[in-house]
Amino acid sequence: MAGVTAAMVKELRDKTGAGMMDCKAALTETGADMEAAVDWLRKKGLAKAAKKAGRTAAQGLVAVAVEEGGKGATGVVVEVNSETDFVARNEVFQKMVGDVAQTALGVGGDYEKLRTETFAGGAKSVDEHIAEMVGQIGENMALRRAAGIVVDEGVVASYVHGQVTEGAGKIGVIVGLKSSGDKAALKTLGKQIAMHVAAARPLSARVEDLDSAVLERERNVLADQARASGKPENIIEKMVEGRLRKFYEESVLLEQVFVIDSETKVGKVIENAAKEAGAPIALVGFVRLELGEGVEKSEEDD
Repeated sequence: MAGVTAAMVKELRDKTGAGMMDCKAALTETGADMEAAVDWLRKKGLAKAAKKAGRTAAQGLVAVAVEEGGKGATGVVVEVNSETDFVARNEVFQKMVGDVAQTALGVGGDYEKLRTETFAGGAKSVDEHIAEMVGQIGENMALRRAAGIVVDEGVVASYVHGQVTEGAGKIGVIVGLKSSGDKAALKTLGKQIAMHVAAARPLSARVEDLDSAVLERERNVLADQARASGKPENIIEKMVEGRLRKFYEESVLLEQVFVIDSETKVGKVIENAAKEAGAPIALVGFVRLELGEGVEKSEEDD
């Protein structure tokens, strides 16, 4: 079991729900490659598909901001990390994160541009201002991510889950809807879809938007699972396509069942809402940022 540590076995168990010995075997067979070990367990039928890699250590806040202009709107989501949750409850830190989000509106949520953009109400860049605040608050902080949606005609709706202060919390979501319809109806629909996105964690808005690497990985796992049944290749291909449809229903926003009514696909919900809005509605896209997502948890954080 060279290279496989107890911490790695525990992490794999947390991700997959598989037994300790199975996790140990998976890591041994895959040379301690965590992602490959997840796939190994899935192929053996010992784990469910992991949509998200695991545990996180980052603290801080995710903040949203929306600005209407003309017929359209701009929405942004930013993540600013701190070392401890204590700082995330600090009013000075909270105001800074909110101001970072407001500054992000000016660059449409572009991360690289935001870092060098002049901080709201100041003379220094966002990066420089955060560095200055490190000295004031006494804890390391960093702008980790930023993203945005611009809609020429329609709305950008937002939702914050686990809100700590106005517009900031643990999960931030923005949803863009393009339409010439009634703004109030569009905002209501957009807020509901944003709440759905926070809960359902879609990987993409449409099937064609899915990351090709993610899709290929899923296809390979499903094919290996199907081969284990001993069926011929032509049957396996049909089995894989059938199971991929289920994957789309779990992972693609427009194919997911709406969490609010638990029966209608989100795509159909948007289509039905056009009548109330008085005009067709198109989903421009969504952004979902969860605090600390994808940050590896160190052992001292246990």
